[in-house]
Amino acid sequence: MLPSTEAHLNAALAQAQAGGHLPSLVAGVLVDGVLGWSAGRGRRVGERHDAARPDADTQYRVGSITKTMTAALVMQLRDEGRLDLNDTVGRHVPEGPYADRTLRSLLSHTSGMQAEPFGPWWERAPGRSYPELVQANPASGAVLPPQQQFHYSNLGFAVLGEVVARLCGCSWEQALRSRLLEPLGMHRTSYAAEPPAADGYAVDALAGTLTLEPAHDTGAMAPAGQLWSTCADLTRWLQALVDPPERVLSRSSVREMTMVQGTQAPEDLTGGYGLGLQMTSAGSRTLVGHGGSVPGFLAGVFVHRGTGVGAVVLCNGGHGLDGVGLTRTLIETVLDHEPPLPREWEPTESVPAHLRELLGTWHWGHMPFVMSTDGEELTLEATSGSKDFRFRPAGEDTYLGVSGYHTGETMRVVRRADGSVSHLDLATFVYTRVPYDPQAPIPGERV
Repeated sequence: MLPSTEAHLNAALAQAQAGGHLPSLVAGVLVDGVLGWSAGRGRRVGERHDAARPDADTQYRVGSITKTMTAALVMQLRDEGRLDLNDTVGRHVPEGPYADRTLRSLLSHTSGMQAEPFGPWWERAPGRSYPELVQANPASGAVLPPQQQFHYSNLGFAVLGEVVARLCGCSWEQALRSRLLEPLGMHRTSYAAEPPAADGYAVDALAGTLTLEPAHDTGAMAPAGQLWSTCADLTRWLQALVDPPERVLSRSSVREMTMVQGTQAPEDLTGGYGLGLQMTSAGSRTLVGHGGSVPGFLAGVFVHRGTGVGAVVLCNGGHGLDGVGLTRTLIETVLDHEPPLPREWEPTESVPAHLRELLGTWHWGHMPFVMSTDGEELTLEATSGSKDFRFRPAGEDTYLGVSGYHTGETMRVVRRADGSVSHLDLATFVYTRVPYDPQAPIPGERV
């Protein structure tokens, strides 16, 4: 970070801590795959009034940020072929309510399940076992039909955690540690607090006095919001959402997690929810991550995957922090003051013959497109710049769409009797070398 950028980041942090009456607040910024800046404000992390300021290694409870990791475990199991996101809950956990809801609907909060489990406030009470949770929460608690709309459900992630435990043959906590935390080097992320760790406080809004909040083991609800973590560890997690190690999670699965499945308010399309990840707008950029809230703690982690710039904020106050807003401010500050440079262009070393013969101008009806390549994939771009599609080889004379309108569709190279290319057939879209080539089907006709 440039000194001038750090000054703006420190000012944003100081304003948030003072304006929100937060006992302590720590934040960090992810740049170029590492923690590029971090700072702390306030000294009341525990009983002492003169304690050292929190830093990137101070643990805070992160609440629903836990859900992003539970979701990643589900996606891992899907990548291994051990489940399908369209499986019903009952296929993996037969007993209990909501057996007819799909795993995808639980991940995206579109299952129609109630937001909270029946019984005492689970975030502030000793946790129950999964059988006890099932017994206390019949399916009659549903508030909406499945797949009708987004409705946030903590209970749904408790069920997902049990699915993970059943398929892995161990507890959710053990699966999380062995399959995610250890491979990513997140050694300061834990089920219970490990010093140095902040105490959670309720702050009297009028008097400014502090009340210590309890930190219970949430039991079966743990997959929804149990974890403790640090600024340094959570930047590692954000980096995994930008450039996931294949041994942890596939790139395609991370991309799928960031596809919007629903919005909380249809009239406000500035944000949405994917599979275990929240999305929010920062100008023309989309940030992905999650907020976190449990009694005594607030948090936020978000990243712009296109530039790899992300932010983490953690505090030990029960209100007064807009975790999403502050992370957005920190990210925008970095991108405004230190805009990332585009990747250097390098010449293509060689172009395979099957790609080279497709380069040049094509027409959809009368609309001209230009086909180019980087030596591995094809890009079909309208000369007006309004449409841009990419394809990767998928077999002899076949290419799979990997971006834009044609994602998942197959483009076939149709040849004449002499082996030369006649046209491209792409799910009724026919591309020809000349407008409405009379020797090829017109768009909409099949060969």
